[in-house]
Amino acid sequence: MSEESHGSHAGRPSSWLAVGIIFAGFVVGGVALCLGPMWIMFWVGAGIIAAGLLVSWLVHLFSDVVVDAPRVIPEIVDYSLFGSRSAKRRGGRAGEVLDSPVATDPQETPHG
Repeated sequence: MSEESHGSHAGRPSSWLAVGIIFAGFVVGGVALCLGPMWIMFWVGAGIIAAGLLVSWLVHLFSDVVVDAPRVIPEIVDYSLFGSRSAKRRGGRAGEVLDSPVATDPQETPHG
């Protein structure tokens, strides 16, 4: 992945098709339960979900991985004991600001 890339959360159209089919199956099944329950319609919804799972397997839905760009997280240091602002905090009274932000790799530290 190049340094200019910012990742993508869009996904492939084939993946969205599989998700749409599965979602439609849940809607059909949910409406069937609300209307009676109408068991034939419920099982039709379950069949649509099974077809959507088959489509997701055929289009390799789980290989459609979103890769985020490295996150830039400002470092927060040196709080006082009771949480009040002090000149000891990096950045002084303006807050926790560094001249150069710290880039973290989401594979090593996924939550910052």
